[in-house]
Amino acid sequence: MSSLARLLRAATASHGLQTSCLATCAAAAASSSSGMGPRVTFSPAGRSLFDEPLAIRVEGLHRQQLVTLRASLPDESGVLFESRALYRADSHGQLDLARSPALEGGSFSGLEPMGLLWSLKPHKPHRRLVKRDVQRPFRLELEVWDSRGECLAKGAHERAFLRDGGRRIPVREGRIRATLFLPPGDGPFPGVIDISGTGGGLPEYRACLMSNNGFAMLALAYYAYEDLPKDMKEFHLEYFEEAVNYMLKHPKIKGPGIGLLGHSKGGDLCISMASFLKSITATATVNGSIANVGATLRYKDITIPPLGFSTKRIKVDQTGMADIVDALNNPLEGPNRQSLIPVEKAESHFLFIVGMDDRNWKSDFFATEASNCLQAHGKEKPEIICYPGAGHYIEPPYFPLCSASMHLLVSRIVVWGGEPRAHAAAQVDAWQQIQTFFNKHLNNKQNGRQNKL
Repeated sequence: MSSLARLLRAATASHGLQTSCLATCAAAAASSSSGMGPRVTFSPAGRSLFDEPLAIRVEGLHRQQLVTLRASLPDESGVLFESRALYRADSHGQLDLARSPALEGGSFSGLEPMGLLWSLKPHKPHRRLVKRDVQRPFRLELEVWDSRGECLAKGAHERAFLRDGGRRIPVREGRIRATLFLPPGDGPFPGVIDISGTGGGLPEYRACLMSNNGFAMLALAYYAYEDLPKDMKEFHLEYFEEAVNYMLKHPKIKGPGIGLLGHSKGGDLCISMASFLKSITATATVNGSIANVGATLRYKDITIPPLGFSTKRIKVDQTGMADIVDALNNPLEGPNRQSLIPVEKAESHFLFIVGMDDRNWKSDFFATEASNCLQAHGKEKPEIICYPGAGHYIEPPYFPLCSASMHLLVSRIVVWGGEPRAHAAAQVDAWQQIQTFFNKHLNNKQNGRQNKL
């Protein structure tokens, strides 16, 4: 063994793998760039959109060599997300994640070309990967380690959110606090308003990624942002109506109607908008509710109280994490019916995306009851797509599963549900299903796509 190798092994033993990473990976990166030794390649090279597949290959290994691939990605506050997978090179010393299954012992196993991304886990517990500045990409780093703890190669790739030529336009018109994303080109484009859950603020990443696929997306804030209400006590549907009218009058928006996309609390707000407001053609919800939750909703002389709940039905495990799936009252029973949104008044087409392991509330129950109500009143049967093993936070493709984090309304860590592999597959399929739904009803496009799960 060379003196350099002995020094590196001693450093690993005394300070851990991460301490020796700087020296060994710097040397590996230098040899890779000079064409010597193993190297990591990405396709597309350099940069890709976050919701796009990324091909990863390692070349220049020994035949049948066992290696560990380590992926890391820091979020915008510096918290590191990391995943690891064990692989064996082929007889030519090459490793192609699209053809090579991961071995047991890492963050995942089996043939999962994007496994290193969807299996990322935060070093800080109960941290959810979010993107606030969509104009700056995430930086993904990949390292290749051999069985002796030496870094053989290193590569980096940018995962972007805004496509080249796409436009991000802050909107401060009347009371509206939002961001409009327009795809490249002259348009007009089908328009969709995107409404998030109880986190507040102005999340833009989902609307931004969706706009890359040909939609004019308005990411709409509704509380805890600038001069909007500071907390979730009372919302007025006239504010959301103002956003609808803004979209309908915009020269880049293709009429005659618009679409709505909402997750969690944003889902029941979208259903309320479709039930009371005009020109809503297509409404897609991701793990939403058909009852008004969390805050009183008012529209003209109509008031819908929030659905009641009982903290006695919250289950807390030994680690202190809470399961709140049974906390809400049944909106079909007694006075709780006052919280039901009159979805039968809607003239919209509906798509309900449901995670069957949603631990926030019973999304499958809500979707089924919405379907029953619509059909009982002679309305079109909605599309309901259920994903076994998917939890509450069904995000755009390749976001890692957030199985537990702080719930602002409950003020404690709650479990959201989801099994990583099934949840990841659901995110990929649901993303395409939502686009297909909006293209069909807003753009008169039908591609015959069927649910694969």
